[in-house]
Amino acid sequence: MKPIKVGLLGIGTVGSGTFKVLQRNQSEITRRAGRGIEISMVADLDVARATQLVGGAARVVNDANLVVTDPEIDIVIELIGGYGIAKDLVLKAIANGKHVVTANKALLATHGNEIFKAASEHGVMVAFEAAVAGGIPVIKALREGLTANRIEWIAGIINGTTNFILSEMRSKGLAFDTVLKEAQRLGYAEADPTFDIEGIDAGHKLTIMSAIAFGIPVQFGKAYVEGITQLTPEDIRYAEELGYRIKLLGITRKSERGIELRVHPTLVPAARLIANVEGAMNSVLVKGDAVGVTMYYGAGAGSEPTASAVIADLVDVTRLATADPESRVPHLAFQPSLLADTPILPVDQVETSYYLRMRVADQPGVLADITRIMADNSISIDALLQKEPPEGEHRAEIIILTHQTIEHRVNTAIAAIEALPTVVGKVVRIRQENLG
Repeated sequence: MKPIKVGLLGIGTVGSGTFKVLQRNQSEITRRAGRGIEISMVADLDVARATQLVGGAARVVNDANLVVTDPEIDIVIELIGGYGIAKDLVLKAIANGKHVVTANKALLATHGNEIFKAASEHGVMVAFEAAVAGGIPVIKALREGLTANRIEWIAGIINGTTNFILSEMRSKGLAFDTVLKEAQRLGYAEADPTFDIEGIDAGHKLTIMSAIAFGIPVQFGKAYVEGITQLTPEDIRYAEELGYRIKLLGITRKSERGIELRVHPTLVPAARLIANVEGAMNSVLVKGDAVGVTMYYGAGAGSEPTASAVIADLVDVTRLATADPESRVPHLAFQPSLLADTPILPVDQVETSYYLRMRVADQPGVLADITRIMADNSISIDALLQKEPPEGEHRAEIIILTHQTIEHRVNTAIAAIEALPTVVGKVVRIRQENLG
């Protein structure tokens, strides 16, 4: 059987890794796929660099439209990124009857519904293992491996940049800005790190996983996203004292009231495996009703780890290219006509536990006022830590851990606490999850 022909859009970090790994492991990949997989055409604006990388093994062009319209190309790999030209090219490839493999989580989280609909109409596949958690096969697990389960929740460290920053802040006691500069120096953070540190990248990935887990359309616009820029070494240290570590988690959970879809810093018990995932690594926990909690760990980015996921998709598409479209695994795991319209809960309706830190005047009655406000809002206190002020200081710090409660109750309590004349400044609020 003749090799399947692949067109590559963008030969940057992931694209070059894909080309390299595909060439290096061609014999193994062919044995698994049942036929050869050959990147025969590459589109990149830097033609000279691309030509050097492929070494004559593929035709190089500077216009991606030539790839997506070429009748010889069976599969298009989109590694350009972003929402604009990438969307146009993916839709054009689909319209021309080509299967698509992409690592573009932003594109799928925002325009996935349109793209998957177009793919279904044209009888082609869109594969996207590399869009979430790099080389970790978590999409495969959710779409196929856990298909017997009713997924209850997912919680994941799905952004390596922020995990590196939080790991360094904890181990070295450094401020956020200091560690961010080091992350940029080491190449873990972009020159403009906004998507990472504000939680947007994690939000894109979580949106995709949530859609697959619960059989709903992708709807990033309804996700609650909060980054790590406001975290302080003090809160990381206090969390440690209380037996927790702070991680930026993407959390999605289904309840009778709807689906939670949220990204934010989270206190996790230090004994949990996910709390001990350090550096730029990723990890995802998935709770199924039959299997219980499963954990997936590995490199969430990088040239060859991400290439591993891209090529796994290429093999899947190659195996199924000639199959009846009805026999393929649906893009979002559930049949398109059976996707549910389960509501996404606004964050003030989320039920979880909380870490609250406040600076107060060191005088009698302050703690009583605070606990009364908590009780008035039906918030039960799990633990309380009072830090005595240094000598000569007249302000103490109080840290409260709550039992589970609805967020709008916490919002009301925080507003009342901040209004007390004995409370200085804003109350720090970090959500807490036990993940048991």
